Amino acid sequence: MYIVAGGPKKLIPDLTLFEDQDVKWIGIDRGVIHLMEFGITPEFAFGDFDSITQIELKQLNNELQHIEIFPAKKDKTDSEIGMDFALSHDNVDEIILFGATGGRIDHLMGNLHILLKALKQNVKAKLVDVQNEIRLFQKGTYYINKSPKYSYVSFLPITEEVKGLTLKGFKYPLNNCHIQLGSTLCISNELIHPVGTFSFSDGILMMIRSCDESENPLLFSI
Repeated sequence: MYIVAGGPKKLIPDLTLFEDQDVKWIGIDRGVIHLMEFGITPEFAFGDFDSITQIELKQLNNELQHIEIFPAKKDKTDSEIGMDFALSHDNVDEIILFGATGGRIDHLMGNLHILLKALKQNVKAKLVDVQNEIRLFQKGTYYINKSPKYSYVSFLPITEEVKGLTLKGFKYPLNNCHIQLGSTLCISNELIHPVGTFSFSDGILMMIRSCDESENPLLFSI
């Protein structure tokens, strides 16, 4: 399932490139409007819809089959509601969250943290915008392909410590390194081989693949 939140549209990649007959789209608050502007009608829509006009809301009610409106005062963000809904489906194998960056930093941090919910259920999930792709990983060994889209690969601990981090095929390799929360040691690394590996023995690790705006202006044409 793919979730589109209400972040700035300029940071959302061309969603038509992600369309597939097996994909179910979820619109969150103003993210529903973003989807419609890409010509995609979401199967489900959630939110308090405080970021759209009453005219827009009325139009959505007329056009969408499954829309659920929540009160503004609630114990979860609209994005978390969407994530919980996606994770409630047994057959979901991947969740991509768009429209989750830009604007308020508290919203960004909240969106990063709800990726933990998917991780705990062993569901692949990532946050994607025009410049970044963010995933969380539990201990293990992982392969990573060099990408023409993303020049940089950064790693950050999410837990107090990530133990035994080993990077192979990178410009700045590591061997069995313990990374403390708050360390910037693994920011802005680069793959120097077509395929690299990263592994660690304990903790939760965030991987951010990113590019500079000047590297690929086509990403920022929307």
